[in-house]
Amino acid sequence: MARFDIRSPFDRLWENKDIFAEVFALGGEEFRNVKNRRTFRIEVEGRGFFVKIHRGVGWKEIFKNLFQFKLPVTGAGNEYRALEKLHTLNVATMETAAFGERNGNPAAKESFLITHELTGVISLEDLAKAGKITGEFKHRLIHSLGTSAGMMHRAGINHRDCYICHYLWHRELPETRLSVIDLHRAQIRKKVPFRYQVKDVAGLLFSSFDVPLSRRDIWRFIHAYCGGDLRKEMSCNRKFYLAVYRAARKLYFKEFKKFPEHDPFASGK
Repeated sequence: MARFDIRSPFDRLWENKDIFAEVFALGGEEFRNVKNRRTFRIEVEGRGFFVKIHRGVGWKEIFKNLFQFKLPVTGAGNEYRALEKLHTLNVATMETAAFGERNGNPAAKESFLITHELTGVISLEDLAKAGKITGEFKHRLIHSLGTSAGMMHRAGINHRDCYICHYLWHRELPETRLSVIDLHRAQIRKKVPFRYQVKDVAGLLFSSFDVPLSRRDIWRFIHAYCGGDLRKEMSCNRKFYLAVYRAARKLYFKEFKKFPEHDPFASGK
């Protein structure tokens, strides 16, 4: 059994056609082609789109993930549902153009997701590497990042690949807007479990250590993230933020075999 959500312009172009055949026939600039997942860019009627095609991962891959205490990604459905929920919250992200999946068997499921290309954007990671995250602009970015991550978590969504490379700044807009992308591993629950909330926020801190950040920048993020009283948040959730800090340092050491030089909470700073 198949289900679809096909929007403009594909609803018109694929009317009365075999939709999966049309999707599988698409080709363009390839960005990822690993195992059972392929990502590429196409242009249709002068507009850019990104296509993600998922093919059945097989029971071997599913059990391998489960034995490693990981939840396997079996299709594009996670990302599609996360995008739809984020849009209801007015959290900036990608916009769905088409989605489809077939086969109830998770090992054989085939699915696809097509999203509108985000134009006039640059990732926070690239901004940081260029040394552009400074001054008042940095404060606005931190506020936007904290607000986006906090709203996502309060809605029961965790990203699982939450790094600043997956937040895009819209440089052509008057307001400081960040769009969260690459949600193919996202999970949706009534409440994000503690360990997954820590993992997401630690990922943001780990990938921001070289910006560099001050202690005031950390307080700014937490204030935006909690969406309320900073003093109360630090009093009630101190255990959470300590876990985030420790996890971020551990990630940094694992990646670079040293601790961050620009650690805002390091001794003597």
